[in-house]
Amino acid sequence: MRVIAGFLGGRNFNAPKGHRTHPMSDKMRGAIFGVLGDIKGLTVLDAFSGSGALCFEAISRGAQSCIAIEVDKKAHSCIQENIESLEQQDRIKAIRAFANAWSTRHQAMFFDLIFLDPPYDNVPYRDLKHMPRHLKDTGIMVLSWPGKAENLRFESLEVVQEKNFGDSKLVFYKKIS
Repeated sequence: MRVIAGFLGGRNFNAPKGHRTHPMSDKMRGAIFGVLGDIKGLTVLDAFSGSGALCFEAISRGAQSCIAIEVDKKAHSCIQENIESLEQQDRIKAIRAFANAWSTRHQAMFFDLIFLDPPYDNVPYRDLKHMPRHLKDTGIMVLSWPGKAENLRFESLEVVQEKNFGDSKLVFYKKIS
């Protein structure tokens, strides 16, 4: 895998081995950041981080910091290795935890951007429903979701944009004013 754009653009990083994660394509990552535009100085939470790809892309494009949450042991180790190889230890923190457990322990943490790219084969709905509580009032939450599935509804959030990619889609949410 590689970082698409920004100061880390073109740098390679590893994806976890096995089938427990589904690395997001360059096309989908590019679409996310195309919709988001300028993210300089923003804080990011990646709740189902996999390889850390969304964190690396966000940091490369100017985000201030990122927390990468991943419960799978091999994937978490892969993220840690990627952070070190890309020399981003001061800006990205990898945490091995269930997203829901982390959320419960850190309810007072808020972010400008939240990325949710859960495993499609065993969607952790319990974990997903608590993530909006970490979104700042002006923030954006992006959900990667199976293409034919109905969009998730979150209390206090509204869908502002949707992009389809065949068997996957991106759903962008913001807080209801």
